[in-house]
This record gives sequence, structure tokens and C-alpha cells, in this order.
Amino acid sequence: MIALVSGVLGVLLAVVTPLLPVRQDRATLDWPQPQSVNVDAPLVSYSPLSVDLTVPCSAFRDLPTGTVLSTVPAQAPGATAKGLLARITDEPGTGRTLSVLLHDIPLLRAPMAEIGDCAAFTVHSSADATTAELTGVHRQDGTPFTDTVGGDVRPQIVGVFTDLDRAQLGAAQLHAAIDSRFSATPSWVKLAGIVGAVLCTLIALGCLHLIDTVDGRRPRRVFPARWWRFTVADAVVLGTLLLWHVIGANTSDDGYILNMARASKHSGYMANYYRWFGVAEAPFGWPYEVLAWMTRISTASPWMRLPALLAGVACWLVISREVLPRLGSRVRRAAIPRWTAGLVFLAAWLPYDNGLRPEPLIALGALLTWCSIERSIATGRLLPAAVGVLIAAFSLAAGPTGLICIAALIAGSRPVLQHIIKRARVGVPDSASRHAPALWSRRAPALWSRRAPALWSRRAFGRDLTGDSGQKHAGIKGGGTGIRSAILRYGGLLAPGAAAGTLVLVVVFADQTLASVLEATRVRKIIGPNVAWFDERTRWDSLLALSPDGSLARRFGILGMLLCLGVCVLVMLRKNGRIPGTSRGPSARILGIVFMSLLLMMFTPTKWTHHFGVYAGLAGSLAALTAIAVGVDGIRAAYNRSLFAAAVFFLLAVTFTGSNGWWYVSSYGVPWWDKAPLLFGKGFSTLFLGLSILSLLLAAWLYYREPYRSAGQAAGANAVAGRRFDRFAIEPLTIAAAAVVLFEVASLGKAAVAQYPAYSVAQANLRALGGHSCSLADDVLVETDTADSLLQPYTGGAADGLAADNVGFTPNGVANDLTADAEETVTGGANSVNSDSKNKTSRTTSAGTGGGSVTQPGINGSTVALPFGLDPARTPVMGSYTTGDKQQAHLTSQWYRMDLAAARRDSAYRVLVVTAAGRIRSVNKDGVVTYGQDLRVEFADHAADGTVRPLGSFVPLDIGGAPSWRNMRVPLDRIPAQANAVRIVAAANDLTAKQWLAVTPPRLPRLATLDSVVGRTAPVLEDWHVGLAFPCQRPFDHRDGVAEVPRWRILPDRVGSDASNAWQDDIGGGPLGWTGLLLQAQTVPAYLDHDWERDWGELERFTPYVPAAPATIGVTVRNTWGWVKDVPIKVR
Repeated sequence: MIALVSGVLGVLLAVVTPLLPVRQDRATLDWPQPQSVNVDAPLVSYSPLSVDLTVPCSAFRDLPTGTVLSTVPAQAPGATAKGLLARITDEPGTGRTLSVLLHDIPLLRAPMAEIGDCAAFTVHSSADATTAELTGVHRQDGTPFTDTVGGDVRPQIVGVFTDLDRAQLGAAQLHAAIDSRFSATPSWVKLAGIVGAVLCTLIALGCLHLIDTVDGRRPRRVFPARWWRFTVADAVVLGTLLLWHVIGANTSDDGYILNMARASKHSGYMANYYRWFGVAEAPFGWPYEVLAWMTRISTASPWMRLPALLAGVACWLVISREVLPRLGSRVRRAAIPRWTAGLVFLAAWLPYDNGLRPEPLIALGALLTWCSIERSIATGRLLPAAVGVLIAAFSLAAGPTGLICIAALIAGSRPVLQHIIKRARVGVPDSASRHAPALWSRRAPALWSRRAPALWSRRAFGRDLTGDSGQKHAGIKGGGTGIRSAILRYGGLLAPGAAAGTLVLVVVFADQTLASVLEATRVRKIIGPNVAWFDERTRWDSLLALSPDGSLARRFGILGMLLCLGVCVLVMLRKNGRIPGTSRGPSARILGIVFMSLLLMMFTPTKWTHHFGVYAGLAGSLAALTAIAVGVDGIRAAYNRSLFAAAVFFLLAVTFTGSNGWWYVSSYGVPWWDKAPLLFGKGFSTLFLGLSILSLLLAAWLYYREPYRSAGQAAGANAVAGRRFDRFAIEPLTIAAAAVVLFEVASLGKAAVAQYPAYSVAQANLRALGGHSCSLADDVLVETDTADSLLQPYTGGAADGLAADNVGFTPNGVANDLTADAEETVTGGANSVNSDSKNKTSRTTSAGTGGGSVTQPGINGSTVALPFGLDPARTPVMGSYTTGDKQQAHLTSQWYRMDLAAARRDSAYRVLVVTAAGRIRSVNKDGVVTYGQDLRVEFADHAADGTVRPLGSFVPLDIGGAPSWRNMRVPLDRIPAQANAVRIVAAANDLTAKQWLAVTPPRLPRLATLDSVVGRTAPVLEDWHVGLAFPCQRPFDHRDGVAEVPRWRILPDRVGSDASNAWQDDIGGGPLGWTGLLLQAQTVPAYLDHDWERDWGELERFTPYVPAAPATIGVTVRNTWGWVKDVPIKVR
């Protein structure tokens, strides 16, 4: 009865938790404010719940022209398309005119001469309609000056801006109700419900344990016998995990998740920081709360990834101590299955589970769920099954891919249900309830104490249930056949498991309501990505693409798991449903789990390959079973084992058609990071395909030869072959897994050595372990004096320095549109938007480098817009672009003065820079030539008497991004030591329209680390790729629906920028949807120390369009029940 009551109460309290009230912040923006007439308040949800505006006509009656009020700076691109803008314009024919625009919809337009006597201008906007009105005045036809637009056209608010001064504002006011529905804390009622649900569930599970013990059997030990024994396989697997934790590659979303965790401290809830209007992550993502607590200690990569390491260690311990013994005696005793399991586990774990994503925990949860069910089946106890339900529920709440844990519950449901029916029919003795002490009584010994056996001894329960099999005892509760008796018997057994399964709701809805979570789900579903179940193929397409998402490391473990699944199923079908030497039940169930997991994964809303990390534990377990299946007891014919070897070689061939690619900085220094591995110009895949064909030929020869062997020869040969293959039959899979793991570890190890002293993941982690945790911020060098770093010519002035010898180059010889060529991207990559989707706004052109013109001519008459903060008054430009007839062009500049000796004595000077545009010939470190026009710098010793002694030339390093402006680099250590003069030599001999180039004078900039320039306190917009690489920089905060205005932005490389710009844009509800309306970006030149031709990313400095002060947000707190809905978030 106690189990039933406590279990039902636990379920009810958990289920009602989403409906219990929370203390919800209700934020408002009121204007004007005392600190400034212009205030910034970028709303995370873009639009408010409602907005009311009143401006007295006296405020703008005498305004010649200008902005009366706007919610987006009038200077920002798209101001009228996104926000509300009321302004006075000088119109032909009507003179000064008040015009009100909202999303480019003209709400009002009235000549000031006609509305001179108006009292006030008002606007009310809500999700239903928007109304603008001029009170106290009517049109000439007598109708009021009012206009209403139906539907949801609420303006976007990034602040309040006006050209009026404070004295003119009068009684002007704006009141906006901000969407802060996710900023909430549990009320005392909800806290009481949560505590009650937890206590009731614990009591129910305790009662279930007592019910389990009435059979008189001693309880099974929690850990298997001799679990602490350490083997060589343990040393290899655990050692590899530890080594990989230091030198291994990270996952794509690490920066994303890290900044979500960091920002949650200030916001008060776990928001999706980069998309979906900052909605709460619930109902998934409780592991991020753990990471949020960890960030309060440190944000260093080795520390933040510690849960993944511990999960990997736990997975292997579960596989080796719990899974392998359950699969059968041969699996338990033989060494090869253990090694195969460990190596395949590593092959699946290393590329997927070394980061902050929840897949490592889900992989562990899948194993623990299965093992709990297996223990329940093996012991006939129900508590392990209830614990398995609890683990599965929390695994599902960790991420959508936790669905695979449901497969373990389904696979073991029939035998567990049989135990429940059997236990319910036997019943629970009256003496159990009379004599068993209450769990909370002082007479109840602790379950772990030496007196604990008293709880399940016969003495504790009086009569022995097992001594009179098949007979009903008068003392058994529920012996009757009525409905009430059945409810009591079955309910007491089922309720604890139900309570365990629903307990996760108190975590998911701890600070959110049912209504807020449903709204967050609605927004994610509408915006996407939200891929249908029947498009599961896109995940596999990505796995086979030439990209980090389809790298060879990611392919092997998953494709190998499919191979193991197929082999085991075939052997079981051939051997009457059992693999010889294995346990039938557990073996069949793990095959069913893997198969059902593949089906359940179809129902996850996103189809990215990093989800495959949840299979790591299952893949290792399945590999051990395969090791037995392909032995002589499973496959007796030698030709069949040759077929298996052919399959393994073909698996390797498919694997090695992928690149050895890793995400972002993890690829630095890795061989074949952008291509399939080659050996002497031939692909590894070709070699493995050849071996596969040879194995097939061998299998054919063995197959056709077998009938012609005598019985004696066959028996003798089979005996010898049996002994041989019994030891080495599964070597193809074992060796293949070992080779792939070794290849992965060696690749990252080689990267660390090859990159030194430049940045690498291994170097950054080792420095972090030594207390220097700023990672890439210590290696990126930023120009601090771009405009002042121009070299001056030995002869003539700065204006004429570029044109000593010039044919075809002119000051305005630069194309107006310098948009960078599109980078090659792969659809289906992590956090990507499909190329054929309308929800995409890609951009790889650096801020300020995309061309354009200015009205004020520069020092040499150029009107070309210059990048990187270069001053047109001091920076001449010469380019070969022309819209007329083209001719071959060449340019040789004056010799520029360069004090190389002094620069080399100061570590702040590391590189000579030429800012150039157009398509320029370059050769990368791998010898790959990019076609373009010629540009080189020449060095010389310039004597005091003016004589020049040439010392050599150098083709500047180009990181790409043509034809945009970019900084061509010449490391100082590549310049001859005696050089004190440098000049530019350029030639554009290709007459096609796109082939041209433009240059500015050489510069010798002073450099400082990004950590010192950006600092650790200024708010920064770190794109989702880069968060873990810049853990010392502070991501901008947000609270109560209002974001902090960042001062900097850090972007990844160009391919990554294309993905981040699309993911974080206004269509997806990301921060770029308001930064572009509030701030103007300018790229600051920055380079990776000792790795000058590396495209590490970019640093942008933000400047506000209108200087403004942060708005003061009013907040009131009210209790909100879980079913109360706010206005829906406005989604495009």
C-alpha cells in the first residue's frame, strides 16, 4: 500500500509540476529616461508584447526635419522595414510633413500645416492590431487622423531614439511590455511540489526494494565481482580517453553550449543564446545546467569537458564489467571480444564525444538503462527496472537523441512484465506490512548496513512464500480476485516505476511553465530546422559528405556498428536465434536495441551527424558480440570468414573516402584535414578497396574448392583452421578499429608537433592545465595602430608613393562591389541552414571590406571606401579595375622606408602587411596555387646616398576571400636581415573582367594579443563556433528579455562565418537580428601568431549608429500558473 500511495503521489506531483505557479518577471521599458534621451534596449524577442506611444504635437511642431521617435536608429539599414519611425520630412509641394512608418507600412502621413493644432501623436501596437492617431485635429473631410493596421505588425525595438532634446519632449512617453516570460523562478508552491515528488518517488522505490526482498533471496551486489581488477585493455582504453582529453579534437557545438551556460548565470534561465529569440531550452538540456555551475569555477576547456571524460570512463567500465559478462561465457572469458569492444568503442567515442554536447551522457544512459533492465530480468527484481526507467527519462530530457534509451525499455519490457504479473499473482504477505519497519522508523536499518539482511530475511516477513509453491496463503494481501485487489497488487508494483519515469518533469519544469515550454517548442518548430522523420537520410548523407561532419573518424564507428548489426543478425538467423557461446536473451535484446534506436532517431527534429555519438557504448557492446559471432562456433566455413574480412576492408574503403577533417581550430596542423588521405598520390580508400576485392577472390576460391576436398582432409583442415580462426577470426575488425583509433590519435598528435610554437588544441589544453586558460586569445595578434602603421617612401610624398612606375593603375581602379566569393559549404553540417531554404542569409565578406565609395576624396584623389580603419587622408589607393577597355597593367611603387632592425628588437612587430583587393595569385603551405594577378614585395638595402641594393622578393601570404579587401602578410623572419627598404610590384596581365587587383602602401603594424585588446570584461558577441576557443572573453549578457550591447564580435573562419551568419540572423531570431540595427561593424586586422597564413577568423569592433545609454528596465514579479499564456512570439 505504501508503494502504491507514494508512487501515485510521486506521479501526480511530478505531472502537476508544469502547471504549478512560478514567480515570473514582467519587464517594461518606459521612456524618456533620466540618463539620456537616446537609450538602447535590444529586445531578445525583437518585438514587445505591446507598445504604447504618446508624443505631444508641441514637441515636434518646431522641428525642421528629423526623427521624432524611432525604435531603431534611423541611420541603420532596414530601419523602416523593422521598426517604428516617426519623422518630419520636407516634402515637395506639402513642405514639412509628419510621416509614420512601421515595417515599411505608412501608418500616417500628414502635412504639418494641416495638423498644426493637434494635441498629441499616439501609437498603440499589439499582436492583434496597430493604431496610429493624431488627437485634437481632423482631416479636411472631417474624419479623424487615425489609421489601423490589422494583424501582428508589432515593431522591433532595439532602443528609443529621437532628434528632440529633453526640453522639447514635454509629456512624451513610451511604454513597452517586454517579453520576459522565460525569466522565472519556482514559487514556494512549486518548490513544495518538487520536494514532495522527489520524496514520494524515493519512498516508492524504497518500498519496491522491500517488496523485491520478500522472496527471501539475498540481494545482488551493486558492482560485479572483481570489478576493480585492472587489465591491459582497461589501461589502453582509459589511457586513450585521458590522452584524447588533452590532445583530442572538440565538437562543433562546444562554443555554443559554453556561452549558453555562461549567459544563464545572469539571465536566470538556460536560453538558446544564438537562435529562436532566446527561448528556454526546456524540455531538453538539463546537462547544460551542470555546465553552468561549472563555469563559475572555470571556463577552461579541460575543466568544462570533464563530464564527457567521466562519461567515457564510466561507459567503458560498464561495458567491460557489466555488459560483456551478460553476453555469455565466451564473451566474458575471451580476450579478443574485450579488445574489440574497447577499440570499436574508442573509434565511435573519440570523434563525437569529447565536447560539451549531451551525447556522452546519453550514450552512458543508454548502457545503464539496458544494464538495469538486464539485471531486473536476471534477478527477478523490479527495483533495477524502475531505476532503468529513471535513467531513460533523464537521458531523454538531456536531448532528443535520448529516445534511444526508450529502445532498451521496449526490448526488455516483455520479461519485466512477466515478472510483474508473477509477483502480483503471488502477492505480498500481511506479515511484511506488519513486521517490516517503516523506511523512516528508527528500527529500520540502513540498506547498506550490516543489519540490512534483516529487511529481506524470512524472519522479517514471517511465513516463507516460496515454501508452499502454487498455494494461496491466507496471509497474502490481495489474494482476492476483485478489481480493488488487482489495483492494489499491480499498482504497488507499477507505481514506483511510473514515479521514477515522471520524476524528470520536476527538473525540466523547475523554473518554466507548461505554457512557456510549449511556446518555445512552437518557435523552434516554425523557424527550424525541423526535419521530418522521412528525411532521416539527410543525416546519413552528411555522414558521407566531404566535410568534418562526414570525416573518416566519424564514419568508421557508425558504419562499423551497422556491419556488426548485420553480421550478428545473419548468424542468429543461421543458428536458430542464438550466437554460439553467447546468452540468447541479452544478445537478442542488444540487437533489438540498436535496430530500434536507428528507427527512433528518425523522430529527432534535427539530422546532424554529431547525434551519432549516442551509439558509442552500444557500438562497443555490439562489436564484442560480433567477435564471437565470426569465430569458428559462429561461422564455421573459412570462406564466410573471408567474406567478413572483405566487408571490413570495404568498410575501411568507404571510411577513407572521407577527409580527416575536424571542427574549426581542431583541424589546425592535421594531415589531410580537407581531403581524403593519400599515399604516394593514391587514396587509402583505393588500397582498402583492393584488399576487399582480394578477400572476395579468396572467399570464392575457398568456396569452390571445398567440395573437392576429401572428408579426412576437410576434417583435419577444419580442425587446424578452427584453432587458427578461433584466435584470429575477428582480427580484421579488431585490427581495423585499432588502426582507425591509432590514425586519429596520431593525426592530432602530429598536429600538436607540426603546429608548435603556433596554436594547437593540445598546446592550448596543456597551457590551461598550467593555469593559462585563454586559449586562442593568447595567440591571435591584433593591430593596435592600423592607420598609423603606414610606411613612408624614401622619395616623394605619401600621395605619390605607389606610382613610381605605373601603367593602367588609377586611384579609383577598384570595383564597387567587393563581395567575397562564396566558400564551399556542405548542406547538413552542424547548425547549418539548407541552401535551398528561404531561411538563409549567408555572408562571408568581412565587415568594411565589401567595397563602396565615399564623397570626400582621399590623399591621392581616390573615392574608394577603405577597410580596416585606414585613413583616406593618409592612405593612397591604386587599382587596375576599369569598366572600359582593359589593357595590361603594371605598377612599381617607390621604395618605402623600413626600420627592420628596430622592429625585430620589439616583439610587438611581427609582420609586414599590404592591404589589397582583387584576385591575386598565391600559393598555400600545401603548394596549392590560387590563380590571380601577380603581386610581390621586393626588399633592398637603401644606402644613405640613395643607392639601392636588391636583396630579394617575396609573394605575400593570402588567406583568401577574393576579391574583398584583405591583408597580405610577410612575416618579418622571411625578410632579409639587411633590408631597410620595401616596394610593391604588381601586374595585371589577364584582360578578363574579374581579373584585377588594387593595393595600398605597405604597413608595419604594432600587434597585441586579442586578450589584451578586447579584455575580459567588455561584452562580446562570440559566434557559436568560437566560444570554447576564447573562454576568457565575456559573452554579452541578457536579462528580462533585454540584451546587453556588445562592443566586439569574434567570428570563425570564412566557412564557419557563412554558417554562423545564417544561423544567428534575424530570420532565425538570433543576435545578428538586432546588432545590425544598432551597431556598425568594422573589421580589425588580426593574425595567428607563428601561423600567418591561417584563416583563424575575424575580430570586429562595434560602433553604435547613435550614441545612447543602456535603458533602465522596470521589473515586477508576479505568480503565474503554468497554463497562463502570453502573446505568441512574433516569428517571421
